[in-house]
Amino acid sequence: MLTEKHDLVHELPEHRDTIHHLKMTNNHFARLFDEYHEVDHEVHRIETGIENTSDDYLEKRKKIRLHLKDELYRMIQQT
Repeated sequence: MLTEKHDLVHELPEHRDTIHHLKMTNNHFARLFDEYHEVDHEVHRIETGIENTSDDYLEKRKKIRLHLKDELYRMIQQT
């Protein structure tokens, strides 16, 4: 099964410099960034069959990933 990459820089390449700046200067952004990538890696492992879980759990993790991405994007736009 092929899955799309959802890492933040891949999703928002035009904001690469802003993402780097915020990771280095904003502890809250850095924490959310790390959490986003942890959830994204977990979703990827489930989608590729490395980990098994219920469909409900996968959907919940995807919603968390989307919420984190929305919050990170809001912070990027405010910078």
